Amino acid sequence: MSLKATRPAVTPNAKARRFVFVLLDNFTLLSFASALDCLRLANRRLGREYYVWTLAGEEGGTIDSSTHTTFKLDTTLEDLHRDDTVILCGGINVQKATSKRLLNWLRREARKGLRIGGLCTAAYVMAKAGLLDGKKATIHWENQDSFTEEFEDVNLSKSVFSIDGNRMTTAGGTSSIDLFLQLIADDLGEEVANWVADQQIYNSIRTDQDAQRLSVPTRIGVRHPKLSMVIQKMEANIEEPISPSLLAQEVGLSTRQLERLFRRYLNRSPKRYYMELRLQKARNLLMQTDMSVINVALACGFASPSHFSKCYRAHYETTPYRERGSHATRTPS
Repeated sequence: MSLKATRPAVTPNAKARRFVFVLLDNFTLLSFASALDCLRLANRRLGREYYVWTLAGEEGGTIDSSTHTTFKLDTTLEDLHRDDTVILCGGINVQKATSKRLLNWLRREARKGLRIGGLCTAAYVMAKAGLLDGKKATIHWENQDSFTEEFEDVNLSKSVFSIDGNRMTTAGGTSSIDLFLQLIADDLGEEVANWVADQQIYNSIRTDQDAQRLSVPTRIGVRHPKLSMVIQKMEANIEEPISPSLLAQEVGLSTRQLERLFRRYLNRSPKRYYMELRLQKARNLLMQTDMSVINVALACGFASPSHFSKCYRAHYETTPYRERGSHATRTPS
C-alpha cells in the first residue's frame, strides 16, 4: 500500500524540523527505534538533516528502556519552540512513570500549540494531562480496557495510529513506522515515504483505518466463520454478557451446535471461554487502574464481588485483592 500526502509536501530545502523524544522509564524500545529510524532514513534520502531530534527525560542523565538498555539523555524537560514536535515514548507501568511535573510540563507546552504525540502507552500520559479530551486517539490493545474506564472524554480507536489535529497516538510496536511514514509523506511527499518503507523492508504500510489486532480467526487459529462471529460478540459484550443460547441464535446455530464448535476447536465450553475473556479484562483493570474491586467486577459482568472473587481465584489461584496488592509492590520488569 502506498501513502497519500494529506497536505502539500514542503520543499526539501525547507528549515529543519525538530522532534523532542521524551523517554519515560521502561519505555518500549521497538516503538522508539522504529520512529527514529524513519527520520534517519528520510534524511539519508534527502542527503541532508531535514529532521533533527533530541532525547529528553524528566531527570536528565540516563534512562532505561523495558529491555534494560540504558540511553543517555540530551536534556531535561526544557522550554520548547512552537515548531518543535514532542513525542512521548511509553511502555511498561506507564502510570508509575507519569509524574505531576511531567503533566504540568506537557500542559504548558501544549498551550504553545506544539504538535504532541504518544507512542505505545504514552497516550495515557497525554490523556492524563487533558490533551486528548474530545479527540480521537489509540493505545496498545492490552491497555484499552483500563483507558476506556478512566478517560471517558477520549474517542478511543482500535486503529494502529491516530492523528487528530496536533495530537498523535500509536498502538505501539511497529505502528510507529506507519505514523512516521505518514508524517514524512505529509512533509516531503509520498515518494520519500515509500523509499523509507522500502529501505526498512516494510511492504505493508498501514493507515489510521487499519486495526491493530489480528483477526479473530488468526488469533485463535480457527477459521470457522460462525465461531469467529460468536467470539467477536463475546469480546464486544463483556460488561453485559450474552447467554450462549442467544449467541447461538444470533449466528443461526442451536445451543448444542455452538457447544460442539467450542469443544471441537477450543476444547472448552462457550460459557468457560466467555468467563476467561471477562477475567482477563478484570485482571487488566486490576493491574492498570485504581478502580475498586467492586467496580471492576461490575465492569466485567459480575453481579457481586463475592462471585467475582470466587471465579477469579479458581482461574488465577489468587484473589482480586491479592492480585492488586502484589502488583502494587512488584518491581517493574
